[in-house]
Amino acid sequence: MSEIAGLGKTERSNLAKIVRGTKGTITVADAAEILGQSRSAASKMLSRWAQKGWVSRIRQGMYVPVPLESRTPDVPVEDPWIIAERVFSPCYLGGWTAAEHWGLTEQIFASVVVLTTSRPKDRSPEIRGTRFLVRTVQGEALFGLNSVWRGQVKVRVSDPSRTVIDMLSDPSCGGGIRPVSDVFRNYLASEFRLLPKLLDYAAQLGNGAVFKRLGFLLERFAPEERESLQACQGAMTKGRAKLDPNLTGDRLITRWRLWVPENWAEESGG
Repeated sequence: MSEIAGLGKTERSNLAKIVRGTKGTITVADAAEILGQSRSAASKMLSRWAQKGWVSRIRQGMYVPVPLESRTPDVPVEDPWIIAERVFSPCYLGGWTAAEHWGLTEQIFASVVVLTTSRPKDRSPEIRGTRFLVRTVQGEALFGLNSVWRGQVKVRVSDPSRTVIDMLSDPSCGGGIRPVSDVFRNYLASEFRLLPKLLDYAAQLGNGAVFKRLGFLLERFAPEERESLQACQGAMTKGRAKLDPNLTGDRLITRWRLWVPENWAEESGG
């Protein structure tokens, strides 16, 4: 673990200018523009500062400033949401990360869920001590989002209804169908409950399996919502899906065209 080395007066001044002119992260393009340098010169300067421990590299061409009180540059990212916004943009925070944000789960997850229109090779990168779970969505799927301020940076996060729909589309971003069902039950009991919005988002997303999973869980936790249940059945696609793609589907619930594990079938009288 290297210690932080000293910087000269000019370098300190330049670093201060860059920190004041950026929001959480520093790119080569940021530094070049702020100091009026070429990108090549800015890249070499940031690389030199990283070697001295004044900035910490989080990916190629992107750095974060090291807090003045730190004795080494090996520090965790201060706010993973800001890093996600800069590294994976256009993107939003979703899945269990959004569920935590909206108070829909009491579980604590170690990684941060990011949904992005980019297609990174590494779907579970670790950046400065924080693990990210990255999922790709189409550009037209960037709806149902709220903007929140994290310091000086505006970051998008899925609203409560979109959070539920994303989890029903891909249960793995909610930790699997069991925690997803807990989030859904909490959603139904919360101030955010708005079934017409759920149905609208499901239709916009265009994943046929969502209506099957949504109908199945609605039947279990809110059987009185007959209109919404009928809407789910009317919107189902003809194929069969799994309740959770990562679990074995032992029993077919024919009314929902859904393969479910044996214990789920027994609980629902399948």
